[in-house]
Amino acid sequence: MWEIAVELTIDQRWDLVDRIAKETIEVGAYEPTLRDTLADVTVKPLTGIPFAIAVIYGFWMFFSGFAGFFTDGFFVKIFDVHFLPWIQSVFPGKGTWLYFIFVGDPSAETCFESFGVLTSGLFLPIGVVLPAIVAFYLVFAFLEDVGYLPRLAVLVDGVLHKIGLHGYAIIPTILSLGCNVPGVTACRPLESRKQRFMMITLLGVFIPCAAQIGMMEGLIPHLIGWVFLTLAIGYFAVGFILNKVWPGESPEILMDVPPYQKPTWRNIGRKMGTRTSHFLMEAVPFFLLGCLIVAVMYLTGAMDWLGNALAPALTGVFGVPEETVAPLVAGFLRKDLAIGLLGGIELTTWQMFTSVVLLCIYFPCLATFALMLKEEKWKEFLATMLVLVVTVFVFGGLLNLIGIGLGIA
Repeated sequence: MWEIAVELTIDQRWDLVDRIAKETIEVGAYEPTLRDTLADVTVKPLTGIPFAIAVIYGFWMFFSGFAGFFTDGFFVKIFDVHFLPWIQSVFPGKGTWLYFIFVGDPSAETCFESFGVLTSGLFLPIGVVLPAIVAFYLVFAFLEDVGYLPRLAVLVDGVLHKIGLHGYAIIPTILSLGCNVPGVTACRPLESRKQRFMMITLLGVFIPCAAQIGMMEGLIPHLIGWVFLTLAIGYFAVGFILNKVWPGESPEILMDVPPYQKPTWRNIGRKMGTRTSHFLMEAVPFFLLGCLIVAVMYLTGAMDWLGNALAPALTGVFGVPEETVAPLVAGFLRKDLAIGLLGGIELTTWQMFTSVVLLCIYFPCLATFALMLKEEKWKEFLATMLVLVVTVFVFGGLLNLIGIGLGIA
């Protein structure tokens, strides 16, 4: 049977649409549910900003409480009270270079002080960093599953526009607080190369990962707020400058804001498990390698040579002792390991604060460094490295001057 196609006018098409809609759609009174009300409240600045502050505060309280409970309550006792004395007594060749590399200082009373591959190299990633990683990814997966993160992006859109970005930039920023690698990868949806360059640069310089944050929580819990404030100031200041000097456009982006939904605990568990196992497979070998390199450099005298070579910058510009060269070397492999190594150096409170800030904005870890090479063009990569070097010297110099001015350096 042949069908004859009839050409309809625009008015006829709309009439047809109206007839179909009346026959298929039932119109009723809209009654907002609690979920709808919450979705509306959390995107309006007047109510959404206090809600966001409460979420971030709760996030931090859970993070620090969870990490501190397991680190101080379990892992410190396991490693320092039981494991360290045991391995110091059973490992052969006390006083030899092999003992120094794998066990560390035989007189050390804590794994923080020993610097051995099998002591500090295992305690730092498992005893200090792992609880922080688990806490971060647990809360992040929960917020991701219920649908809150897109609403947070809507809230911060106006602020990030001031530096040439938009609300979506908060997603790679939060991801980088877990690990810089997925954070850099999450920059791909940004519309222009300018925005991707700016975001990757800001993440690589100013956003510490959860492993670093866990180290800071264990090392300087009373100063961690000031560290984050300093990094936030740098994030927006450098972002503002880059937006002015780097050519290119900063177009808008459309984001889907899904409705709130009940979290699926199986999904949360899978996400947390996958991300945590990825951290362990990547971080533990680098921690062991970092402790090995630092120990060998101490034994061969290379660390003393580097300390003397970098002394003018370390003591003159940054106001920190030559001993901080060891964390700087380890920072090429793992920044969290570098911060952990600061625990074995005698530093004033201001020197510790300055050192932690410098290590946070210091060269990104090896994995992030490699991903930057892949994601950026060579001119963008060189510009990122230039921004990093300039930022380190500017921040280090300013913090030293502030410390001298206040008489606390």
